[in-house]
Amino acid sequence: MEESKSIMNFRPEIKVLDATIRDGGLVNNFDFSDEFIRDLYKANVKAGVDYMEFGYKASKEIFDVNKFGKWKFCDEESIRDIVGENISDMKISVMADVGRCDYKKDIIDRDDSVIDMIRVATYINTMPAAIDMIEDAKSKGYETTCNIMAISNAKESDMDVALEMLGKSDVDGIYIVDSYGSIYPEQMRSLADKYLNIGEKYNKQIGIHAHNNQQLAFANTIEAVGRGVNLLDATMSCMGRGAGNCAMELLLGFLKNPKYNLFPVLQFIEKHINPLKESGTVWGYDIPYLLTGRLNQHPSAAIDFTRDRRSDYAEFYQWLLERE
Repeated sequence: MEESKSIMNFRPEIKVLDATIRDGGLVNNFDFSDEFIRDLYKANVKAGVDYMEFGYKASKEIFDVNKFGKWKFCDEESIRDIVGENISDMKISVMADVGRCDYKKDIIDRDDSVIDMIRVATYINTMPAAIDMIEDAKSKGYETTCNIMAISNAKESDMDVALEMLGKSDVDGIYIVDSYGSIYPEQMRSLADKYLNIGEKYNKQIGIHAHNNQQLAFANTIEAVGRGVNLLDATMSCMGRGAGNCAMELLLGFLKNPKYNLFPVLQFIEKHINPLKESGTVWGYDIPYLLTGRLNQHPSAAIDFTRDRRSDYAEFYQWLLERE
C-alpha cells in the first residue's frame, strides 16, 4: 500500500473550520436566531474548533435583505453582537463569492474588523476575479483561502492552470471542494496529492470541503487527512446545502488532538439542531442526492425533488440520465 501520513497520529497542523452557519444557511435562507448563533459560537470555542465561518459577505445590491437572514451579509456589527472582541483562541471567517460580493466596499480593513479570514469561492473560469479578491483581502490584512468549486466537472488541464495561478498568488490556503458529492476516496487521494504538490511548491496550506451526497463526506475528509491535508471543514450534524457536509461530531471524534472536545458539540446538537429538524428544516443524505452525486450533477434538481416531497426515484433517475 502506498505510504501516506498516518490518520491515527496526532498532527498539530490540522485546523478545523465550522461552516454550519454559512453552508447550513443555504437550507433556511440564513434564518437563525441570535440564540442559535451565540450558542454555536460558545460551543465551538469550548470544543476547540479553530475557525468559525459566520456566513457570506453578499452584496445587498444583488440580494434582497428582506429575503435572507443577516448571515447572508455578515455586517461587522452583527458579528460583534455575538462575539464582542472575540477574546477566544478561535478565529472568525466569512466567505465571499466571486461576482456576488462588493468586496472593495463591504470588506473593511482587518484592523477595524473582528473577522480574521476571508474565504473566496470561485469556479475555475472566474479565477482571475478570485485572485483580485484575494489580493484585496490580503492588502487589508486578512488571512485568505480559496475554494475552487465543482472541481469534479473541471478538465484536469484547466485545474492545473488554476492551481498554478493560485500558487503564485498571495492566498494562504487552497481548498478541495466536492460541490456535487460525487468524488470517491480513491479520487480524493489523487486530488489531494495534486493540491499538496502545489502547496509544497508555493508554501500554501491545503483544505477540504466535502459534501455528503453519497455518504462519503467524512470518508473523503479523512482520506485527505491521510494524504496531508490540514484544513478541514465540517458542520454540526452535517447541516448544509442538500445532502450536507462532513459532520463535526464525526470529525472531532476522529481527530487525535486532545484540544478538541466532543461534548459541547453534542450539547449544541441536542439543544438546537434536533429541534431545527423537528421544525421542518430539511437537509442530509437522501436518495435524490445519491443520484445527482453518482451522476456528478449539481444537486439543485434533487433539492427541488426533496422539497416537493416526491418519492418517484426511478423516474427521477431516468430524467437525470436523459439530461446528461
